[in-house]
Amino acid sequence: MEMTKEILIEYCELRQEAADLRLRIERDQRRLSEMQEKGYVVSDTVKGTRKDGTIGPIKITGFPEPAYEDTKAMLKKRIAKLEIVESDLLAAVNKVDDYIETIPKSELRQIFRLYYLDDLTWAQVALQMNVRYPKKRMKYTEDGCRMKHNRYLEKVK
Repeated sequence: MEMTKEILIEYCELRQEAADLRLRIERDQRRLSEMQEKGYVVSDTVKGTRKDGTIGPIKITGFPEPAYEDTKAMLKKRIAKLEIVESDLLAAVNKVDDYIETIPKSELRQIFRLYYLDDLTWAQVALQMNVRYPKKRMKYTEDGCRMKHNRYLEKVK
C-alpha cells in the first residue's frame, strides 16, 4: 500500500475542516434559537403616507423572515457538507490506520498513532512515550519524536 506524506496531511486537513464546520453549525443554531426566543425584531424608518393621510416618517417593525430563512438554509447546507466531510474523514482514518500498521518498528507506529490518530502535539507525544517507557535511558523529547517521524517519511519516499 503506497501512502505518502500528502495523504497524512490531507487527513489532518479533513479533521480541521470537520471541526470548522461543527463550529459554524453551532453558531448558526445559536443564531436561529436567539431569533426564535427573543422574538428577534428589525425596524426601519421610511418616508411615506400614514394611515391618517399625512406624509412623513413611518417606523416599520417585523420579524426578519428572509434572514431567518437564509440562516436556516445555510445551516442545512453545512450539516449536509459535514456529513460528507465526516464520511471522507472516516475513510482517511482507515487509510492512515492501515498505513501505520505497515511501519516495521513498534516505536514509530506508536509515535504515528499518537500524533495522527490521537491528535496530540509533539510535546504530548514525547510525554506519552516517556510514560510508556519510563526506564528508557534517553528520554523522548518533542524534537526527537518529530525527527524520528520526519526521517521515516523521508526514508520511505
